[in-house]
Amino acid sequence: MKLEGRVAGPWVNECDRTWQSVITSLGSKKLRVDLREVTYMEARGRELLAEMYTRTGADFLADTPMTKYLAEEAQRANQKDTRRGA
Repeated sequence: MKLEGRVAGPWVNECDRTWQSVITSLGSKKLRVDLREVTYMEARGRELLAEMYTRTGADFLADTPMTKYLAEEAQRANQKDTRRGA
């Protein structure tokens, strides 16, 4: 799954719809989310990344400080939930 540009407003909803359709067809495949072309991501988009990671253990492709931060933040959110027993 490749995300590009600003992941905000209606684009977060579109990403969520796409993600929901992808998850049903993953089977044993691993989800890979390419963040390398993302220029901005609002809070709801970051929550969605965390959900993707939590539900599938998704791999994130990131190459800039910002996209690396987004990937790390999604993974940290999962670790916090695990420690809380969620």
